[in-house]
Amino acid sequence: MKKWTLIFFVLSFSFVLGACSSNSDESSDSATIESGAEGQDTAESSADMEMATNDSDEKAQYNQEEAEQSSESEQVREVETNSASTSDRKVIYNANLQVEVKDYNQATNELESQVEEAGGFIVESTSHGGSENGLQEGSMTVRIPQENFQQFINVVEEGNMKVVDKSVSGQDVTEEFVDLKSRLKSKQVVEERLLSFMEEAKKTEDLLKISNDLSEVQTEIEQITGRINYLQNKADLATVTLHIYENRVNVPNINEEELNTWEKTKQQFMESINFLLSAVSGIFVFIVGNLPTLLLLAIVGLIILRIVKKRSGKEN
Repeated sequence: MKKWTLIFFVLSFSFVLGACSSNSDESSDSATIESGAEGQDTAESSADMEMATNDSDEKAQYNQEEAEQSSESEQVREVETNSASTSDRKVIYNANLQVEVKDYNQATNELESQVEEAGGFIVESTSHGGSENGLQEGSMTVRIPQENFQQFINVVEEGNMKVVDKSVSGQDVTEEFVDLKSRLKSKQVVEERLLSFMEEAKKTEDLLKISNDLSEVQTEIEQITGRINYLQNKADLATVTLHIYENRVNVPNINEEELNTWEKTKQQFMESINFLLSAVSGIFVFIVGNLPTLLLLAIVGLIILRIVKKRSGKEN
């Protein structure tokens, strides 16, 4: 009896151990499956995050590069402005001169020659007046190379013309010029990078956005280039405006015909004869034309005269 009890106890203990081992394996397998699913989800999330991170990195890289370029441009601008403070400055010169001349046409011809000698050119020329007894006046706007600007002013002042009023002004545009050059370089770098981004872009929305940004940058480049060319031209060629007016004493010319005494005598004689003929002709026309009236008046006069005489004789 004791033997069977011991066998039953051993079998029961073995069965309990097997059941515990099975539960442990199932738990282990379930944990393994759950761990694998979590790993797969984590991998997918990591891939999505990586793609988003790449896009963010590209945008951040573009913004960072643009910021770095702006910073570099600012530093370059400061360096170039400081270096230009002593040499190669951009100054726009303008001068206004009021000039008094004796002969307007001669003075304008001289000015045209002086402008040509100075290497300049005439932008605008106007004149008015010039009547028989009037005086001419006008204005002339010329562009002179900056290196010959002061020399041209001196030539006008020392010539036959009288400079009544003069004003000369200069505008230093060096800082603006350097700033524009730096901005142009920065915009050109941005243009190149946008072109490279456009080649690498695959999405339509990215292409449209980059295209719009590129169009704006190119428009700014054109505007900056136009302003740079304008300032360069104004700095290279000074503008001089001349207001010219004539101030001469008109001496009347002696007419030779007025000095011909014989001709004047004959003319006066003929005028006298014509006057006498006109007078005689007028009297003759008056008498003949008014003869009936004159005869009537004469008859009336004679009657009155006879009456007066008769009365005078009776009184005596």
